[in-house]
Amino acid sequence: MSNAITTLLSPLSPSAGPLFLSPEDMAWVEKTRDAMSVEAQIAQLFVLSARHDSIAETDGLLAHTPGGIHRFPTHDLDAAWAATRHAVERSEVPLILSGDIEGGTVSAPFTTAIPNQMGIAACDDLTLSADLARIVGQESRALGYNWSFTPVVDINRAFRNAVVGTRSYGSDPHRILAQARAYVSALQAQGVAACAKHWPGDGLDDRDQHLVTSVNDMDMDEWRATFGRIFGTLVDDGVMTIMSAHIALPAYIRDKLPQAGAQAFEPASVSRLLNQDLLRGELGFNGLIVSDATVMGGLTSWMDRAEAVPAVIEGGCDVFLFSRDPVADMDLMLQGLREGRLSEQRLHDAVTRFLSLKAKLGLHRKTPDERIAPLDQTRNLLRQPAHLDRAARAAAASITLVKNRDTLIPITPDKHKRVLIISDEGASFFSGAPERDFTQLIASMEGHGFTVRHFDPDTMPTPDDTDLILYLIGQEATPSLSHIFLDFAKLHASPRNAMIQFNREIPTLLISFGQPYYLYDAPNFATYINAYASLPDVQTALVERLVGDAPFTGNSPVDAFCGKEQLTW
Repeated sequence: MSNAITTLLSPLSPSAGPLFLSPEDMAWVEKTRDAMSVEAQIAQLFVLSARHDSIAETDGLLAHTPGGIHRFPTHDLDAAWAATRHAVERSEVPLILSGDIEGGTVSAPFTTAIPNQMGIAACDDLTLSADLARIVGQESRALGYNWSFTPVVDINRAFRNAVVGTRSYGSDPHRILAQARAYVSALQAQGVAACAKHWPGDGLDDRDQHLVTSVNDMDMDEWRATFGRIFGTLVDDGVMTIMSAHIALPAYIRDKLPQAGAQAFEPASVSRLLNQDLLRGELGFNGLIVSDATVMGGLTSWMDRAEAVPAVIEGGCDVFLFSRDPVADMDLMLQGLREGRLSEQRLHDAVTRFLSLKAKLGLHRKTPDERIAPLDQTRNLLRQPAHLDRAARAAAASITLVKNRDTLIPITPDKHKRVLIISDEGASFFSGAPERDFTQLIASMEGHGFTVRHFDPDTMPTPDDTDLILYLIGQEATPSLSHIFLDFAKLHASPRNAMIQFNREIPTLLISFGQPYYLYDAPNFATYINAYASLPDVQTALVERLVGDAPFTGNSPVDAFCGKEQLTW
């Protein structure tokens, strides 16, 4: 099987849909595909991940001749530019560059940091949402990206779920759809392919597909009215790609296979029924399907690697995302083809779709300078004043006053001069995420006349020395945490200290710079704010609102009271 197999197969040439090509572009796809050996076609299905922006790492990835490289945020523009330019210049078949460009604090520091999706949804302004998507598109394209694995269209219903949270537009399917439509349209107009995720819909199971195969337990009537409508409308709008996740939809499988046992819980990433029958057949999607990361526990715990590698493509995905051992995985894909677990037709269709995406983006016609301009030009395209202003306005508009039972806000130095801060350092799974820093908030508080000190577990605060306690807590949605909760043992420096609560003796304000549900663990706190991210612009705008210089305008995209009456009092 060392020669191309595709001459025996009918070409995939969509007559409509997001990958529809001109005859000339389709001819390039077919010529490029048919010139590849089987091994080269298999390599073309892989998108490998880069984390370090080094030429050595880039050369190591390019040695596998993958179809794409996924870049995580890093901190040195010169190095990021050089690694990207190196990859573009040394790829014979145009290389696609992808990223999880989701906003929030997981952003490269040399780009305009916009709020995460939940923060954007809290602004409740679709014009602003489209403006932010255009900024993402313009700056991402300037950095050489062609494909963003956004938007997240999950329904944030399971409030203990640690991975959906601030990555989502909230819990209302109508708001999610409106935000996602604005985003996809604006992003793709900038020449960056959007990717709706996570098919067939996350956020109902409080478990994390990074750790375990999670389950969308909707019946099909509810699914079609919610996720089906969201994905279906985006398909009709022309979203170019969809990510198939390690999430089960047992109701659909059992509709097709009433006697299904364990198979009812197979992840979508390897499910022909979910990808081919439901997504392509019922919803009519004719774009590209990319698997979620194949190193995640939701897949690796479901089947062994030798089965899973070919099953991802045979089950309907066109792109195989990430690999800890590309040589081994490409060999397993070839083995699956030889043993009949991956059909020649599926390999043919997948390669054709991936090359069609590249052609639709015009990558085969662009020079390296058109893919990523010289460094000085690239630098000038980033963090433009208009971009920074728009992002700052969005950061301010997102901040949501959830609970102000005792009318603590606004605070003043006359009443609350001595401020104690109890904070957690936060953490993030994502490569390139910065260390959390509340310097901007503290400086703003001190600039308004407050005296600020940090918690000392050996000297507990009392009403005699403290006028106000600020809990600065929370982190943005993060994989592999399992669940969201407010860790008082960590905040108060010991499990025994966790039992000590100050809120009845000292005015106390709980502020989340991430997930919106921490009031669940502090139901008797009278004042609670969701800020969604700890961006410096958010911190500055928050203090303005704490002291009454500006109003709170955020509109919560979720029920921050978690459906519990207790939390409202």
